[in-house]
Amino acid sequence: MLALVTAGQAHESKSFEPLLDAVRIPQDRPGRPRTRPCAVAGDRGYSFRRIRRWLHRHKIQPVIPQRRDQEGRKGGTRSFDPDVYRGRNVVERCVGWLKECRRVATRFEKLAVNFAAMVDLAIVQRLLRVLTR
Repeated sequence: MLALVTAGQAHESKSFEPLLDAVRIPQDRPGRPRTRPCAVAGDRGYSFRRIRRWLHRHKIQPVIPQRRDQEGRKGGTRSFDPDVYRGRNVVERCVGWLKECRRVATRFEKLAVNFAAMVDLAIVQRLLRVLTR
């Protein structure tokens, strides 16, 4: 699992490229892991030209709906695969599970390194809970 901590006032789309550069996709066969997914699903908050260009350059299919203020502009409306988009719920559920930990939900920690450690501990706690069922 990969978690990136940013400043509270920073929009999460600003950390999009560094986060995807850190992705390693495990494979069944031996060798170097893949570093690029086939598609990336995001909500309307990620519908920026910069992000779409980056995905296009790296041959990744964007599954991001257009924001309402972008509809009708040059290029028309963008189509996206609703079946792939439904897979976003996995991430949303993971964030919900992490927020069950009060210390993570309210961010008691002032330092980012301490907060990242608490997120890691919350992830381990969740995995242990799933494994012991």
